Amino acid sequence: MRKLALSDDILLKVDKPARYIGNEVNAVMKKKEDVDIRFAFVFPDVYEIGMSHLGIQILYDMFNRRSDVWCERVYSPWTDLDQIMREEQIPLFALESQDPIKDFDFIGITIQYEMCYTNILQVLDLAQIPMLAKDRTQEHPFVIGGGPCTYNPEPLADFFDLFYIGEGETEYYNLMDQYKEWKKSGKSRKEFLEMAAEIPGIYVPSFYDVTYNEDGTIASFEPNNIHAKRVIEKQMVLDVTNTFYPEKPVVPFIKATQDRVVLEIQRGCIRGCRFCQAGMLYRPTRERDVEMLKECAYKMLKSTGHEEISLSSLSSSDYSNLEELVTFLIDEFKGKGINVSLPSLRIDAFSLDVMSKVQDIRKSSLTFAPEAGSQRLRDVINKGLTEEIILEGAGQAFEGGWSRVKLYFMLGLPTETEEDMKAIAHLAEKVARRYYEIPKDQRNGKCQIVASTSFFIPKPFTPFQWATMLNREDYIAKANIVNHEMKAQLNHKSLKYNWHEADVTVLEGVFARGDRRLSNALMEAYKLGCIYDSWGEHFQYDLWVQAFENTGTDVAFYNLRERDLEEILPWDFINIGVSKKFLQREWENAMAGKVTPNCRMSCSGCGAAIYGGGVCFEGKN
Repeated sequence: MRKLALSDDILLKVDKPARYIGNEVNAVMKKKEDVDIRFAFVFPDVYEIGMSHLGIQILYDMFNRRSDVWCERVYSPWTDLDQIMREEQIPLFALESQDPIKDFDFIGITIQYEMCYTNILQVLDLAQIPMLAKDRTQEHPFVIGGGPCTYNPEPLADFFDLFYIGEGETEYYNLMDQYKEWKKSGKSRKEFLEMAAEIPGIYVPSFYDVTYNEDGTIASFEPNNIHAKRVIEKQMVLDVTNTFYPEKPVVPFIKATQDRVVLEIQRGCIRGCRFCQAGMLYRPTRERDVEMLKECAYKMLKSTGHEEISLSSLSSSDYSNLEELVTFLIDEFKGKGINVSLPSLRIDAFSLDVMSKVQDIRKSSLTFAPEAGSQRLRDVINKGLTEEIILEGAGQAFEGGWSRVKLYFMLGLPTETEEDMKAIAHLAEKVARRYYEIPKDQRNGKCQIVASTSFFIPKPFTPFQWATMLNREDYIAKANIVNHEMKAQLNHKSLKYNWHEADVTVLEGVFARGDRRLSNALMEAYKLGCIYDSWGEHFQYDLWVQAFENTGTDVAFYNLRERDLEEILPWDFINIGVSKKFLQREWENAMAGKVTPNCRMSCSGCGAAIYGGGVCFEGKN
């Protein structure tokens, strides 16, 4: 009989106790005496968010296929339980066994967004594991980080023993084998890290020294251990069909953010938007075989009982077998009470036809992401979307019965002018106007056009990684310009405008491009009480300001300056396949407003062809 880590008294006191008891359908149960390695897989956010993440589902399944490994799940306790665990000295535990994770071999933390960094410290703190890697001994687990934020791991360097850079399916088994060998050998903690550093994609931050120039920029970044590689190579699965994919994902006890079966149809994107990190990190685009996806759909629906299936991709419309797959899913499952959802589609005649089959038009809204209001700025960011295409798509949708459209934009993009900001309102107005061109008797009541803006953050490994950001007052001023212009439009009653928090953007900007000196500020913010920063009701900007002041951290140094093209960037030691020369060329093209065609139209020589597969070699195999 499993003994729960939390008593009934505690479970009855906290919100959604089902977050903490485990034992869900398809959860993998093993006997700890039968395995050699215990791996705690942590998503440093609340259960409902973490349970929706496909990456964890894939790796959880992959690890647990090994008879010598038991991989268990851990999520950040919500604030109510956090307090109780501190008061009563209850160590953080894994859901499957309910055992304290401080007794495990590995703590694997997926790092999906910058605003979860204080939650990583929460997890280590509640687990009763020293937060700083240098303070851990032979008795402690190894803390390893993975996920998109590890493409600039430096702000977290002091807290992790090692990082896995890239897609987890390639080298994790090798790491496990090395660990088993080390465990038998009686060697030191450092010797295991040296063994790990030899594995492709593994980065051990303590094996590198950083020096700085007088102006605060990096002077040198050098290995201090013979086992550490000068350049860490991104790990990538070339054949995404014959690889791991979960056929029995764990079914959450409570409603998760995305309570459905997810089919990842491809990895990567051919588009090359200059602000988009994922579009560069996951190059080249690799497609999964359509027959494999059909088979997975059957198996996953059967093993979970989910009532919805969703296609996952950065740009679903670019998947070459989309029509076949969608037609199959609709024909096969629609009559059985299974909804099909299709995010990230381009709005064209085919997509609208598909969506009308899978959505209740009266209830649903369509989404466009022009990202910039004017054509000039869309060319700067290489969006590849013209006003004609947007209005044509909206027109077809309105004639097909839709009356609600969401438009997504960014403010603060490089070269942006006041005219570009006002153009957001003008585009929303043109979309509304297109609706009212339809004869009144054929319209579905009034239309609603919702324009939302987030603030641009320059991310590593994008052509905009050298760009400057703004301070929070400037961001708010930009949002006010758009808001004012919205209200001035003829159809303003049909327009609605939302904008993102400027405070959060400032913080994301600091940590997205920061260096390892930020570890002090992060630790200070956590000690001051910062936690769940991605949740509006818990975000405390004033505490962050205090943390930066207490540690002498200059936010302007990280956010308010354009990087020199020759500057050593904190992430330059990682090779993602896309060359720095290409990113520089794209930065210059952006400044000139020059558009780069997508990968299927012509090769732009980004460098990702070195992997020898994916879109770079379509039709050549």
